[in-house]
Amino acid sequence: MSESRADLWRVVTFNIWNRQGPWAERLPLIRQGLLALDADVIGLQEVLGFAGMPSQADEIAAGTGWNVHHVPAWDIGGGLTFGNAILSPHALIDTASLPLPSPPGLDTRTVAFARVAAPHGPLPVFVTHLTFQLHLGHARCEQVRALSDHVARLAPIDGPPPVLLGDFNADPDSDEMRFLRGLTPLGGQCVYFADCWSTTQNGIGYTYDRRNEYALRSREPSRRIDYAYVRGPDRHLRGEPIAARLALDQQINGVWPSDHFALVADISAAPRPHAPY
Repeated sequence: MSESRADLWRVVTFNIWNRQGPWAERLPLIRQGLLALDADVIGLQEVLGFAGMPSQADEIAAGTGWNVHHVPAWDIGGGLTFGNAILSPHALIDTASLPLPSPPGLDTRTVAFARVAAPHGPLPVFVTHLTFQLHLGHARCEQVRALSDHVARLAPIDGPPPVLLGDFNADPDSDEMRFLRGLTPLGGQCVYFADCWSTTQNGIGYTYDRRNEYALRSREPSRRIDYAYVRGPDRHLRGEPIAARLALDQQINGVWPSDHFALVADISAAPRPHAPY
C-alpha cells in the first residue's frame, strides 16, 4: 500500500463477465488493471468455478500474491458454478458464504464475506451480485434487506465500518438502492450506507456503458449499477468516502477487460478528531 494513503482503505468492485468474449485476451488486462489500482480489497462478480480446477478468481490472482475467497452462488451443473469473490493482499479472516433470497426457478444469489486484515482494520467486506432481470425490483428489495441483516449481525455498529461491494443491477433511484442510502424504508426497516460515488462525484458514472461494445450487445441503456457502499462516517470519522473513480474502462488493442467498468473508492480508515472543535 502506498504510504501516501496510509490512512485510507482502497476498495474495488468489478464484474468480470464470466468467460464470455475473448477470455484469453481479457484475463491479462483484468489482472494487470487490478494490480495497478493497489487496492486493499477487490470484490469480483460473475466468477465461474470449475470442479477440481482453479476458479476465475484464482486465475486472476495467479502470480499476484493476493489471497482469494471464492463463493459460488448458482450451481449451474456439471461442477460449474457462478458467484462472487474477494481478493486482497491482506489476510482474509472469518470468511463465509451468506445466503440471499432468490426468485424460484432463477439463478440463486449469495454474498461473499471476509474481514480484511488491512491497516486500521480488520475491515468487514461484503461482496454480492443481485438478481438482474429488469422487472424483478421486488426481488432485489428482498435481497438488500437480507444483506443489511447480514451486515448488522457480522459488523456491529461499534466496530470498523463495513463495506458493501457489488453489481446490484439497480439504478441509483430504485427503491433497493434508495433503501441502502437511507431514503426509503422497506418492510418498516431503515438503514444507511454512504454511496461512495454519489458522495464524492458529480458525474453520472456509468459502469455498464454502451460505448463498451460488450455491454452494447445486450441493447440495454447505459446504467450505473456497480457500487461501493460504506456505513460511515462513524463517530471516529472512519468510513467517510474520500474519492471514487472508474477504472478498466478503456479498450486495449480492441479488447475491453469486461462488459462492466471497475469502480474504485478511497475510504477514510483511521480515527480522526472532529476538527476544528
